Amino acid sequence: MSSLYARSKELPRNRRAQADSPPASPSPTAKTLRHDRLSRLESGSSEAGGERASARARREARLATLTGRAEEDGSRDYKKLYESALAENQKLKTKLQEAQLELADVQARLEKTAQKQDKTPDRSSVLDVEKRERRALERKMSEMEEEMKVLTELKSDNQRLKDENGALIRVISKLSK
Repeated sequence: MSSLYARSKELPRNRRAQADSPPASPSPTAKTLRHDRLSRLESGSSEAGGERASARARREARLATLTGRAEEDGSRDYKKLYESALAENQKLKTKLQEAQLELADVQARLEKTAQKQDKTPDRSSVLDVEKRERRALERKMSEMEEEMKVLTELKSDNQRLKDENGALIRVISKLSK
């Protein structure tokens, strides 16, 4: 009689667990888990207390394994994202350095041209050529300054993404504990 009383107490609890459970998702893993849960609920009235405990322990172990795999997959994705952000940042740094070197070279040539212009006698053809060169160098310098602005914006965006990635990693690590 005591086993009937125990079964009658556990039956409403099983119904509550079934009512509180979220709706099944279409994934095969969720269908399998739902099938296992329903079969345990149906056979719950005929199982002994020890068998229920072992079935519950198996289910918890299986769920822990599944959540562990999902967390590992998530952390790998963030690690890949972080590594790609680092690689992109490194590329941007090299581009910025190259642009700065080229800008310094253009400025040096512009200064040399200006010095030559001061030293040479006034020849209209030489002055026209030098003026064209100077305009071309000034245009190139302004273009490079614009590129430097874009590179600094990209660098700041990359740093922001790095910071967000770090925050996401911290949140994931807190959730996994």
